[in-house]
Amino acid sequence: MAAHLSGTTQSRRKFLRSLASAGIVLATPWQSASAQIRQVSSVGLQLYSLRAEMAADFEGTLEALAEIGFKEMEFAGYFDKTPSQVRQLLDANGLSSPAAHIPLEAIRNNLSEVIDTAATIGQKYIVLPYMVGADRDYDNYARIAELLNRAGETSKVAGIKMGYHNHDFEFDKHDGHMGYDVLLDQTDDDLVFFEMDLYWAATAGIDARDYFRKYPGRFTMLHVKDQAADGNMADVGRGVIDFADIFSMADIAGFEHYFIEHDNPSDGINSITYSYNTVNQLRY
Repeated sequence: MAAHLSGTTQSRRKFLRSLASAGIVLATPWQSASAQIRQVSSVGLQLYSLRAEMAADFEGTLEALAEIGFKEMEFAGYFDKTPSQVRQLLDANGLSSPAAHIPLEAIRNNLSEVIDTAATIGQKYIVLPYMVGADRDYDNYARIAELLNRAGETSKVAGIKMGYHNHDFEFDKHDGHMGYDVLLDQTDDDLVFFEMDLYWAATAGIDARDYFRKYPGRFTMLHVKDQAADGNMADVGRGVIDFADIFSMADIAGFEHYFIEHDNPSDGINSITYSYNTVNQLRY
């Protein structure tokens, strides 16, 4: 962790992680002795799911999503709309945008504009969504971790945090080190947070819950994406991932935002409506 963290803070985090790894969760003052029944109060959507619809009718798509019941939008491009226009459309439809996926080169070379855009729209997270194949070795994972730390320091001034979204390749090993672990271990847990894509973790043969226990509080965002029995992507509720069990780890993992996603739905609006209904009705 970063050197500027106090010894007390670092010791407490190590203690919590050791408990989490052992499957022990400390009770907090607001938790009752009996199990609580919860639900996701603000269901979100990663708008990459509807990129064709957004390109064709930006305003109409946001209006339709609000009518379905979505509350939070995670952007993956703004389709030539200015940040002020995006904010006005969100406000007009009772929506918010906690996060956006931002390409690596924009974070490297144009971070001040990225931060200004996020601040105007009201976003809390700037999320790095992808690393190209040439960047996927140990040295580059370490460099990406360093970049995320630096960007996190800069964005913190505007009240914005850095995030990282995984695919499956992060769980490959390089020189004996898993890329995802390098990112988690070498980033400052006050500055950099993670958006666990549940489908891609499952595709890599990873049980996401193990990471939630090992790195408590780091996973403030989820991509709620299902996996069919044949391994393909599925609408949420039509696959095999146990979302209720995963969501029940919210306190230890740190979940704040739940973004439904389907990369290539055959019928975008119907797909995300089905997924929305599944998550909205889920109790855990």
